[in-house]
Amino acid sequence: MAHVDFYILDNNGTEHRKRCACALAGKAWHEGHRVYIHASSAEEADAMDQLLWTYNDIAFLPHERVRGDGKSDIPILVGCGEHPPSRADVMINLSHPVPPFFSRFAKIIELVDDEATGRELARDRYRFYREHGQTLQTHTLNQNHG
Repeated sequence: MAHVDFYILDNNGTEHRKRCACALAGKAWHEGHRVYIHASSAEEADAMDQLLWTYNDIAFLPHERVRGDGKSDIPILVGCGEHPPSRADVMINLSHPVPPFFSRFAKIIELVDDEATGRELARDRYRFYREHGQTLQTHTLNQNHG
């Protein structure tokens, strides 16, 4: 059973959501986890890959795009639709609906922006996880912490 954390953002900008994903990936990595960032499209995965290089001027997050079978020693991988990495234990989900492989992760992070459509899609994912017996928790992130 996965532990699913929904982070409610106080800003509806796509860039803010992506920056929060970077920050949470960095935090998980520093806590010893391996992270898979599941993007909604190849374009979003490319954008996340680029942002992970530049989002923090004084820190480096070791990452790469998922290749082939998803096997990699890099602690943060970014993909969309590929087989998720076998060693990752945390997934940051930026897509809708919930990917079919969600249950293989110990922890799932969902980011919810302050936009009506995004909130409604997040509610659908919340119901999905609840119906599948996952442990759910909600947090609020303000702009000063993301």
